[in-house]
Amino acid sequence: MNDGKKSISPSVEGNTDLQPTNSLDVGVVKNHGDLHRSLTPRQVHVIALGSNVGSGLFIGTGKALANGGPANMILAYFTVCIAIWAHLQTFAEMTIAFPTSGSYIDHADRWVDPALAFGAGLAEWLGWTAVFASEATFFVVLVDYWTKGVIPEAALLSIFIVICLAVFFLPNTYFAWLQYFGSLVKAFLFVFVVFISLAIIGGAGLTGSVKDGSTWTDLPAFKNGFGGFASAALLAVWAVGDQIYIGVLGGEARSPRYSMAHAANAVPWRVTVFYMVLVTFVSVIVPSSENRLLGGCGSAASPFVIAIVNSGINGVPDLVNACMIIGILAIALECIYLPSRMLRTMALQKLIPSLHRKFGGVLTYIGLSGKGTEVLNWFIAITSASFFISFAIVALTSFRFRAAIKTQKATSFAESYSWQSRLWLLTPIIVLVVSALLLVSLLYISIKPVDGTSFTVYNFFSNILGILVILIPTALYKVIMRTKWRDPRTADLVTGRRRLSEEEILLLDKHY
Repeated sequence: MNDGKKSISPSVEGNTDLQPTNSLDVGVVKNHGDLHRSLTPRQVHVIALGSNVGSGLFIGTGKALANGGPANMILAYFTVCIAIWAHLQTFAEMTIAFPTSGSYIDHADRWVDPALAFGAGLAEWLGWTAVFASEATFFVVLVDYWTKGVIPEAALLSIFIVICLAVFFLPNTYFAWLQYFGSLVKAFLFVFVVFISLAIIGGAGLTGSVKDGSTWTDLPAFKNGFGGFASAALLAVWAVGDQIYIGVLGGEARSPRYSMAHAANAVPWRVTVFYMVLVTFVSVIVPSSENRLLGGCGSAASPFVIAIVNSGINGVPDLVNACMIIGILAIALECIYLPSRMLRTMALQKLIPSLHRKFGGVLTYIGLSGKGTEVLNWFIAITSASFFISFAIVALTSFRFRAAIKTQKATSFAESYSWQSRLWLLTPIIVLVVSALLLVSLLYISIKPVDGTSFTVYNFFSNILGILVILIPTALYKVIMRTKWRDPRTADLVTGRRRLSEEEILLLDKHY
């Protein structure tokens, strides 16, 4: 990280069209579609941390264990966590310099190719819309844990959508505080699960027993070979997310320089601690042969709930269930917030017409088909593909961004409190390598399913659906619109470039 020198003026090259201000609530960039900067640094930090904690961590890890065994699961999640660190480091330096709402879609357009920007927006919108639909499925099963089928599934899905839309239409400040609260609940659940897992390992409960690591020795540690790793890695990507959400928050933060730099450095390490601690516990407290891990998609399939029930600890599953419902609602709000910004940015850049906003609700009701687990697998496949495609797009955009700065001899990294990744060349390379590994993983399990069944065309296209619905429209957009590759000599390093206000500089002085 380069924090610059205070002796250098924080001016920017060219005309930025920034409205002058003396407060942290810096105005909007004219004619560039920026939103009001109302999110505080504290809100951005906590929301960014909590955005990675949800059903994928507390429930999805069970499926990763069942498919890959303990060693494959831990290796897969660690690989994805490394990619998240590299991704955020790569992404943050572009977002801090150009904190526009819509973030990397705008960046891909100005520094690479409008067709890539279209693909980026489509991938992000599709991925998070599928997450919204999958969270709706989890919501139904979690509520049904108590209601036992009394409330129809369609009614629960409708309640879920109404709650999310009602909160989304509130002003940004209310939305941010509700997200803040949801993130704190998820952090509490993490701490609680850590302590309850330690107790279970020690033999707590009426029917508990000391866990001696036999889940590693009595059963295959690398279950299903590379297929087990591939399945666990794709589940990890679905669970951890692509972190673009943080960049969009940066576009509406009062101090993007402070908030994004902190998030880029702190969030990956905290996420790694969250996930690696819990997947390690999962590998010890539940055997990979446990049938309930694949028997559903709600709290009953959570490895932690299974371990608690096996130990005879009463009352705790209800608390975990309640916290997971709050966490799922918080993630669902992110899934409305982010695609709305993606669509808005794409419309402002004339990449799409101003419509297509109802697709998330349509996807949500697909779960009524009666094959909820199968539909959930579709959503996971779509989300995983869209997220690692987003990884690759960010890495490619970063190379073009650096090329434009070098060619134009721009001073973006020489200004007061500028920020750049110290390991820049390594970070986008790591992102591309992991993205390629995830693509190979997806193709592998599409051809050779981990459940031992033979290859089918249906299974193959179900798994690669996310790739097809992103790459084919992007290629068609390139051909039909005849977009041109951006020249680094003329790429836009002016529009949206943000000057630090005096108050921000004082804040950064105090921080450092």
